[in-house]
Order: sequence, then structure tokens, then C-alpha cells
Amino acid sequence: MNNDRERAPRLARYATREEGSPGRKVPESPPTHRSEFQRDRDRIIHSTAFRRLVYKTQVFVNHEGDLYRTRLTHSLEVAQIARTVAGAMCLNEYLAEAICLAHDLGHTPFGHAGQDALNACMRDHGGFEHNLQSLRVVDELEEKYADFQGLNLMFETREGILKHCSVRRAKELGAVGDRFLTGRQPSLEAQLANLSDEIAYNSHDVDDGLRAGLLTVDELRNVAVFEKAHEEVRAKHPILDGRRLIYEIVRRLIGYMVDDLVEESGRRLDEVAPEDAESVRVANGPLVGFSEPMAAVHRELKKFLLDRLYRHSRVLRMTTKARRTVTQLFDAFASDVRLMPAEFSAAAERAASENGDRGRLRVVSDYIAGMTDRYAILEHERLFSPGQPT
Repeated sequence: MNNDRERAPRLARYATREEGSPGRKVPESPPTHRSEFQRDRDRIIHSTAFRRLVYKTQVFVNHEGDLYRTRLTHSLEVAQIARTVAGAMCLNEYLAEAICLAHDLGHTPFGHAGQDALNACMRDHGGFEHNLQSLRVVDELEEKYADFQGLNLMFETREGILKHCSVRRAKELGAVGDRFLTGRQPSLEAQLANLSDEIAYNSHDVDDGLRAGLLTVDELRNVAVFEKAHEEVRAKHPILDGRRLIYEIVRRLIGYMVDDLVEESGRRLDEVAPEDAESVRVANGPLVGFSEPMAAVHRELKKFLLDRLYRHSRVLRMTTKARRTVTQLFDAFASDVRLMPAEFSAAAERAASENGDRGRLRVVSDYIAGMTDRYAILEHERLFSPGQPT
């Protein structure tokens, strides 16, 4: 029996249902023991791109330590937060989970430094943005099924992956890009996935920054929400210290944000009273969000992390090396696609015959974007370090 239909009485009237969905690009027989969105989740988890996330940077490069977040652990944490909130709001948990698990599939090695470098390399050839690349991964690049390219995911999952998009690119994407042209909203589940991502990376970057010794508890106490959590923990556990103190604080940070998100989103939904999922899409703005006081707290924490963690000299040294590595890899492969593995060099030559330099360089960017941190470092050594095996 289809699980989504079993769950239908538990879904709010404005939650996304698979009935009435535009469905998949290539029609398929319905699944037997799971919903369509569960099928999407399972395809994402079994994809090659998902497995690669275990060796892709969140903030710290993979070889800097085994306990820092990676894109894989981050994606799992985002999905856990989204499922919790979706359950509390009677939204479609499986859709929210699928979007969260897929949202970073297109991320480059070395985090945002790698993305920025690849975008600069592709500036005259369509640019590079990891949300668009995530959609490209699930639509085209995964090669697992005999009947179609990519994973052939449901429309709502693909739409949720695409958080940002320029008007020019939206016009190229067909139906999945239409909302960026018409001003319509994405599903509540997609809105939730976006906020869950922010909750996860802000709270867990605090944890990783403390673990790395780049932040201290004392300086974080200047951030109001951290100080609130710190005081609560100290009042209950006055002698607690070390990792347990940090964990208790971070746990509360997540709890504050989740509680506010549920309460404020519920208030907005009560005010707008959407009759169904389509009513959500024609609303004047997002219906899932933080209250203004929590949004201000969130901005304060983000600014602190930008100033004290992401711009820390140790992180900046890493990002400088990362940009140089990606840029030099791109220049080498762009000058001679035969330096890439045979399947990519062949794809680049086919793309060049169809779309010229734009097509050829898109394949080069696909190859680099798919690399893990350590594979990119190894490829760079093979190309530029004398004595390294080719």
C-alpha cells in the first residue's frame, strides 16, 4: 500500500501530496511499498554523488580532522531537523527529507571557496552555482538507471533543490524554474528545508569552531543567543565543562531555533489559512520562517561566525589554497580535456561539438565539482608535482 496515502489523514491540508503532482520527467510505475517521495529519498541516498559528500568540506578541509562536519553529516543533520519540524507541522516529512539530503549534491570540493573559484572560471560560460549543479546531478549526471538519465525525481523534490536561480537560468530550466519568473512560492517542505539548512550550519559551525580552537566559549558569550544557552546550562549543571558543556549549549541553540520556527510558521499559516498546497504557492511570501526577534538573533550569530570563524587566518589560508587548486585544475583541463579520465574527455568533446566552448567547459566543471577534497588534492599533485605518479 502507498505510504503517502496511508499518511494522508495526518497531513495538513496545505502539505504537499503526490496526488496532483506534475510527477517525474519520465513516467514510471508507482512504487509498491513506499511513497513517491520515499522513492526519491532512497534514490538520493544510493547515488554516487551522495556518497562523495563524506569527503567534501563543510568548513574544515577533510584531512584536518575526522570529527568535523562534512557535507554528508551536514546533510543528515539538516534532514533530521526538517523531519522533526515537518512532523510537528503535519507536512510531508518524506519530501522535506529528500530535499535536504539532495541539497548539497552539486557542491564542489573545499566548500564555498571551491564554488567561488569554479564560478570565476566559468564566468564567461554560464557561471557555476551549487544549487543549480545539484539539480544537474539529479537530472543528468547520475548514471544508474537504464530508462533515463539522472535520478528522475519528482517535480517537488527537484524544485526544492533549486533554492536560488537567476531569471536567465530559470528560462532555460522549464517548469522547475517557472516560480523564479512568476514570483510564486515553493512548497512548504522546500521552504522548511531552506531554514533547516541554516539552523544546522550555524549551530554546528559553532561546535566545529570550538572543537578546532578557532572560537572560545568566552568570546561566543558576546552573542546573545549563545549566552542565553550558556546561562541555562550553567544554572542546571554548574560544574559541567569540556565537550559536554559545548554539546548542551549547541543542543539548546538548535532547540530555540526549531521552537521558534514551528511557532512562527504556525502563526503565519493561521493568518493566511491556505486551503491547499496550491494556495501556499500564490501567497505573498514564505509561510515558513523565524519570528523577527529570532531572525535578528540568527543574523547576529551569522555575523559573528563570518567575522571570527570564516575569516579566521587558518580558514583563510585554507580557502586561498583551495581556490588556487580549483583554478589550476580548471585551467589544465580546459586547455586539454584529454587530461581528464576517458569518460569525461569523451563527454567534453561531444559537448564541444554540440555547444562549443560553453559545452566543453561545462563538462570540465562537472568533473571538478564532483571531486572530493582529497581527490582534488591528489589530482593537483599528479598534474603539478614532479615525481608524482600520473
